[in-house]
Amino acid sequence: MPQTGYWQKSTFSDGGDGNTCVELAATSPTTLRLRESETPHTQLTTTHAPLTHLIRELKSARSHNT
Repeated sequence: MPQTGYWQKSTFSDGGDGNTCVELAATSPTTLRLRESETPHTQLTTTHAPLTHLIRELKSARSHNT
């Protein structure tokens, strides 16, 4: 698997050093990788536009369920 650079934890992670984190790394100016810290070798590759769309939809769904 190619080197992915610096992994950044989600601000919604539990804050500890446990394995309950979603992490993101930029591998190029247009490519992003996501992984879940319990299974770091399984990664999702995407670009900014689809990830932005997903995050907006998740936020929208969350605000409608509160």
